[in-house]
Amino acid sequence: MRALLVSTYELGHQPLHSASAAGALLQAGHEVRCLDLSVEMWDGASVAWADAVAISVPMHTATRLAERAAQRIRQDSPDTPIAFYGLYAGMEHHPTGANLADAQLAGAYEHGLVEWLGRLASSGNAKEPVVDLGRRSSVLPARHLLPNISRYAHMALGDDESPVGYTEASRGCVHTCRHCPVPIVYDGRIRIIDADVVLADIDQLVEAGARHITFADPDFLNGVRHSQRVVRAMHARHPHLTFDVTTKVEHILEHADVWEEFAVAGCLFVVSAFESVNDEILRRLDKGHSAAEAALAVAQLRRHGIEIRPSWMPFTPWTTPADVLDIMEFVREHDLIANVDPVQFTIRLLVPQGSLLLDLPEMIPHLRGYDEERLTYRWRADDPRADDLQEELAGIVERGIAAESSDSVLFERLWLAVRGAAPEVPAGSPPRLAGSPLPVRPRLTEPWFCCAEPTDMQFSPLEEIPA
Repeated sequence: MRALLVSTYELGHQPLHSASAAGALLQAGHEVRCLDLSVEMWDGASVAWADAVAISVPMHTATRLAERAAQRIRQDSPDTPIAFYGLYAGMEHHPTGANLADAQLAGAYEHGLVEWLGRLASSGNAKEPVVDLGRRSSVLPARHLLPNISRYAHMALGDDESPVGYTEASRGCVHTCRHCPVPIVYDGRIRIIDADVVLADIDQLVEAGARHITFADPDFLNGVRHSQRVVRAMHARHPHLTFDVTTKVEHILEHADVWEEFAVAGCLFVVSAFESVNDEILRRLDKGHSAAEAALAVAQLRRHGIEIRPSWMPFTPWTTPADVLDIMEFVREHDLIANVDPVQFTIRLLVPQGSLLLDLPEMIPHLRGYDEERLTYRWRADDPRADDLQEELAGIVERGIAAESSDSVLFERLWLAVRGAAPEVPAGSPPRLAGSPLPVRPRLTEPWFCCAEPTDMQFSPLEEIPA
């Protein structure tokens, strides 16, 4: 069979999930082509060539774009079977049955894709996603079918930028944070990727030019001993490599013994979902940490020379403008302005089908029905000023990025807007940053956010489909 694998967005990285699926399909004897719409335009010839198309949906942003891609395939090649695969394929996004995919495969999707192509039968799969959590992944990603990593996100340290390899040591998560999509599919479980496969993938990324590795695991320290083995072996084989990981605040503190070793092995920064500094909101999200513990995590990593890049979700149904101001003051107090992409101050909670938040009594009064186009429940905040503020901040960031404003300038503009929306808070001195350079901190050139609406630019390769 001839299979076309389509990726739309993987946080600015060379699409790992296309590479992993391609490895499995090639191993099974299928012909494979890959198309990455984050860096390539639509390829109608490859769609016409394919007996079937599989579209990667690892996150919300990618899924919104995948639905548009599926519409175009249906328009151009109405009889071509389509599968969605990846984390978001394990959710029922369209309860009315208007799903564009003939098959949905989550978990160990590699095996499912091989089986799907083998039988090419789609009856019932679109309405009942197949979630396979029973297999340990041992497929080496086929990266030779993808654009070179030089076309994707780089690791930046001042003016020095280096290519980034993007791989994973595990899938799933042992935690069940209510706002996170991972527990919807994995329900508190993880699946380890064979260490030999992870290391072989890192080898081929280095051969392709990678000087930094981003581990894509939802939480790199879920299987801490496995992760330590991978880091040790990677450092022994490629001592020049640097890397970054994502993990929870509680793991940063619980596994304090790993950070000295990770720092020596090249860990430059850690992404961690702080979300809020309002402890009641953190409780409702079941984050497992407090604002005070988030501050301790910053200090814990810095003791070893590792920076933290916190991700935030400032806007929830319980957010007030004062809560957003508290986040910005936390960022300023802990010298994190250079560590936070301005878009993080605009993120609004998404509530997909199956979200654990739907079981939270405090959530119910805020819901305003399900939006099948945006794949999320609509909701309103207790404080209507918060909804207005989110739109205002999003506009500031959008205009600032278009004008190539610095992060320091944007932070000051955002702070003034938030301060203006929270007049009840005692006046504090505004940050005067416009003339002061921020400290140089390691970062990726693509901002980290996986639960946001696609931009017009991301939709542009598919613009022939009516909105």
